[in-house]
Amino acid sequence: MFENDALRLLVAVAECGSFTQAATRLNYTQSAVSRRIASLEQQAGGPLFDRLPRGVRLNPAGRSLHRHATEVLERLARAERELAVLHAGDGGLLHVGAFATANISLVPGALRSLRDTRPGVEVVASEGPTDILMGRLANGALDLAVVSDYPSGLPPADGVTTTVLCEDELRVALPRGHRLAGSGRFDLRELRDEAWLQSAYGDRPTMLADACARAGFSPRKVVRIAEWTGKFGYVAAGLGVALVPSLAAGAVPETLVLCGLTDPALRRTVHVALPASPLPAALELLRLLRVAAGSPPPA
Repeated sequence: MFENDALRLLVAVAECGSFTQAATRLNYTQSAVSRRIASLEQQAGGPLFDRLPRGVRLNPAGRSLHRHATEVLERLARAERELAVLHAGDGGLLHVGAFATANISLVPGALRSLRDTRPGVEVVASEGPTDILMGRLANGALDLAVVSDYPSGLPPADGVTTTVLCEDELRVALPRGHRLAGSGRFDLRELRDEAWLQSAYGDRPTMLADACARAGFSPRKVVRIAEWTGKFGYVAAGLGVALVPSLAAGAVPETLVLCGLTDPALRRTVHVALPASPLPAALELLRLLRVAAGSPPPA
């Protein structure tokens, strides 16, 4: 209903107590101030100032509008300041998403560095599968996401660009007393008689199913355990073995051993996904993620 410039003029006239002094402050002519105030009073439905022999003062209606005007103008000024630091990359909110194992050490390490380089940036972190994160990037709910091409590539998302961050090898978690615990790297067929701990099997593509098929066998038994803490507990108890991404190595308890497998296809690619016009703080986080992942800078 009311233009911001008109509200600023109302506040200036109220502070100066004079159309003439307000005109001088705002670099207007006195007649321009009179016309703008008259137009504002018409919008407001009646006079806003008492005209005095020397100057003007707010009447009850003017005091009411003045109170709202100062609140509105302060909020707009605060928004302007927030946007300035946001676009400079020095502050504001940064919404970051990542898949579960990226949140074990890779993303937290980069965010810790971001806190040092951009202390004014407030990070809002979330976790989810890649398809959900890509969708949230596309609709503007995220400013950056760490995603993976497992199991069937990156889903398309309008206006989203992706950059390869690193390769994430899958290794096998064994209890320390296992016969292969000291073997370093071996063929998956060595584990053909083991029970496997897996969140899903048979109803959608999994690396375990594909790797076992390449090795020429099917798992003797699959125990469906979704959470990593549960998988590690079962492995430690000798109830099965599990494929574990290298990104999760920092969460593996000391009672377990991670061993490499000779199948070169047991790996996934980790990407950083950004909107078409990323925030400066998001680009800084991309740089720090590259450092955390040991990735070379772009050519």
